[in-house]
Amino acid sequence: MSELVPAIVVMGVSGSGKTTIGQMLADELNRQFIDGDSLHPVANKNKMAAGEALNDQDREPWLRVIGEKLADGTKQGAPLVIACSALKRSYRDLIRSLEPSTIFVHLTGGSAVIRDRMNARSHEYMPSSLLDSQLATLELPTVDEAVLTADISNSPEDIVRQLVADLNIAHLS
Repeated sequence: MSELVPAIVVMGVSGSGKTTIGQMLADELNRQFIDGDSLHPVANKNKMAAGEALNDQDREPWLRVIGEKLADGTKQGAPLVIACSALKRSYRDLIRSLEPSTIFVHLTGGSAVIRDRMNARSHEYMPSSLLDSQLATLELPTVDEAVLTADISNSPEDIVRQLVADLNIAHLS
């Protein structure tokens, strides 16, 4: 099954469950998972830890690394699953320019739920104070993008089960 499904980016704002869903989806598809946060340069991590939102110039090199990793995985016959916020259309387009087959999985949910999740966890450099800037930056995917949407009010197991079914249908159509 996983050989039929291209590279996947699990996207959404911080606290939406990208790492959890991404890892579970990768396990289900027998793929390698990479948390895109681990690919941020130190300067980006330091800026976010100081409570400063990243701008497009900060994100561009990071997004290129993500796209290159996706492309390398696909070239090696081992498409990856990567968690990455991919908040703007231009960010998703940049990733797709490097790996055109990429499918995005957009995790959506209410800001109160996401803020509660962020406040309940410890994150190396992403304070909940940056959620508002992420929500303001988010450009919802449009119908012309290769994207599946999942509601985070469902259990992680239900989300992954539905995504696997949707990925198989989407790829076969």
